[in-house]
Amino acid sequence: MTLRAARLRERLATSMDASEDEDPSLLWAAVAIILTPQPDSILLIRRADRSGDPWSGHMALPGGRREAGDSDLAGTAIRETVEEVGIRLRPEDLLGSLPDVIPRTPVLPPIAVRPFVFLLPERPAMRLNAEVAQASWVQVDYLLRPDTRHPVQLEVAGKSRQVQAYQLENAIIWGMTERILTSFLAEVG
Repeated sequence: MTLRAARLRERLATSMDASEDEDPSLLWAAVAIILTPQPDSILLIRRADRSGDPWSGHMALPGGRREAGDSDLAGTAIRETVEEVGIRLRPEDLLGSLPDVIPRTPVLPPIAVRPFVFLLPERPAMRLNAEVAQASWVQVDYLLRPDTRHPVQLEVAGKSRQVQAYQLENAIIWGMTERILTSFLAEVG
């Protein structure tokens, strides 16, 4: 385990699944931030283009909506990760959770997303399903560089908006995923 991962484990040790605090007026979802060493990297996916999906084509983290059979939101993150990218996370891989994220725009569904951080000893093989167009490992040090996160101009629902985003070589990470990554990077930085 890297020093960064050890610090992160210590910082997140007190976080817990606060299911009793879940607002019943919201749809709940969970995502997995999967951290691997050598070099420290996280898995990002590009969602497939799908009609009616407000996050179609966006960069994201593996995850999705809670289903009735999920024991808790950590179980949702684990189930969605195996469905989307074929990676089997175990409860013992879980370091903890980050604060819930809720969309800032009223045109999106009333959803709340709980991010869970998992640590794996190495990068596992992946098997992408139809919901995922691409998956790649991004180095944490790259995301921490000051020039990686900056305002960008995007067209969203036919309107031009300036948003904070992480600029990768071939992608822009913005919206809820940008907010989750910013929270994560504040813990590891």
